[in-house]
Amino acid sequence: MPTSDKTSKKVVNSKNIFARIKTFISSKANLRKFFMIKLIIILVLFTIFYILKIAKHYPREIILETKADHFGVTFSTKYSAEIGLDYQEVYGAMLSELKVKNIRIPIYWDEIEKEKGVFDFSVYDYLINEGEKNGAKFIISLGRRVPRWPECHSPAWLGKMDNDEVELATLELTRTIVERYKNRESVEYWQVENEAFLGTFGVCPPLNKELLIKEFELVRSLDNRKIIITSSGELKFWDEEAAIGDIFGSTLYRVVHNRWFGFIRYPLPPGFYRLKGKLAGLSPERLMVLELQAEPWVPEGKVIYLTQRDIDKSMSVEQFKANLQYAINLDFKRTYAWGVEWWYWQKLYGNPEYWQIASTIFK
Repeated sequence: MPTSDKTSKKVVNSKNIFARIKTFISSKANLRKFFMIKLIIILVLFTIFYILKIAKHYPREIILETKADHFGVTFSTKYSAEIGLDYQEVYGAMLSELKVKNIRIPIYWDEIEKEKGVFDFSVYDYLINEGEKNGAKFIISLGRRVPRWPECHSPAWLGKMDNDEVELATLELTRTIVERYKNRESVEYWQVENEAFLGTFGVCPPLNKELLIKEFELVRSLDNRKIIITSSGELKFWDEEAAIGDIFGSTLYRVVHNRWFGFIRYPLPPGFYRLKGKLAGLSPERLMVLELQAEPWVPEGKVIYLTQRDIDKSMSVEQFKANLQYAINLDFKRTYAWGVEWWYWQKLYGNPEYWQIASTIFK
């Protein structure tokens, strides 16, 4: 067919389409339908925008009454140092003032084995000894990937090894940590790796699922305590982790930052997490929140450089209380809050409110 004929046909087809639309709209009944559809679309888009960008904290009713032994914290020596704090000072205040009894401790590989085969556990012995004096119970988080950025905390010498050597070194690390602390009655659970299946976050090599299973089986062979496997609460289904671990540990975030949309709120009721647990075959006694958002989200830079306006975008005092209440309403086996070091930093520099609120949920 000549090009001119094709062009003519397209013009005719376009005219037919516009003629049909004009006929449709010319009818009053159809006109009403047209505007109703348009209105519904606008309302749906506005509702989504309102929920993600404008809506205030949820839930609205804040009581902060919870069952005994429900809340704990993740404590990081590295994060304490990053925000300019002495970890012993923060830890001591956490034990004596907040009365925290449930503590998750990530053991950083690059801190305990700076030289291959030479281990120094003095920092972590101190944490566990001091915690035991105050009746604390521990989750020991071990492996190459453990809580806090950059997620994988590898010693420098590991970068000179091939994959097989890295695997052997990782298993030796796992064995050494478990054998050191397995006789401590205060150790309640082991956590093998942290969000190992979440490959989109952190400075880490690609997931080696076979190695993760080997680590799990090694811990199981050395000790009979239950083993926790963790993943994102919002970004992933939990079936893979549930098939490996005894306990599943979820993150729980309410306000996050996206480079395209800025700060957004997750419009998710507690039933969302309960449903995910059921779909993964997890009974209530196998579910914990291992990382409850309780400090500001930092798009870039350091948390200590945030203005109050920046803090309020993701962790105002009202949002802090709402996140705690949300976890209470969710009522998983236990909830470990994220950010105790920052609460203490805020207290030191003139804003003790987060610390004071936290003291009511641990006592």
